[in-house]
Amino acid sequence: MAEMDTSSSGGGKKHGGTKSKKQSTRVDMTPMVDLGFLLITFFMLTTTMSKPKTMDLIMPKDTENEKEQNKVKESTALTILLGKDNRVYYYEGLAQDPNASANPDFFKATSFANKGGIRDEIIKKRDEVSKLRNAKGLPEDVVVIIKADDDATYANFVDILDEMAINRIQRYATVDISEQDKTWIKQTEAANGVK
Repeated sequence: MAEMDTSSSGGGKKHGGTKSKKQSTRVDMTPMVDLGFLLITFFMLTTTMSKPKTMDLIMPKDTENEKEQNKVKESTALTILLGKDNRVYYYEGLAQDPNASANPDFFKATSFANKGGIRDEIIKKRDEVSKLRNAKGLPEDVVVIIKADDDATYANFVDILDEMAINRIQRYATVDISEQDKTWIKQTEAANGVK
């Protein structure tokens, strides 16, 4: 609201004639501040906040028999090992046989590349298990076991979880890396000249 200040400055009547009074205007800012706070409140209450991005995690059912709890078929399993410098190692199955590494094609190395990387191997294994499932008529699904080495980065772990979501892998587990897996990683790095 504008307010008129009509106070006159004191002055003598030395000059003959009439002197015009100076009128000053003063703007009251109180309603403007009120309006500002009302607008801020309105926009705060009507704005949708960004929703946190989370990943759904499905936990297995609790069973009393420990052998039943971690039962995975060797033919449906793919084990992925995360190493240092964005390296990814993998092998098919669970490698419970200590002589499994005798086969030179058993333990393989790859990367996170879109072509020729771990994604292609996941898709290949998923398709193999799908054919096996259709042939037998059984409800089998590929199971991916993820093991991270001590030198693996958190970003690589998130990348492999993203690969699970991209390739629609329903069953995967993160497991502590075994000493045998660490030995295979070191042997592969030494064979490829990686320090």
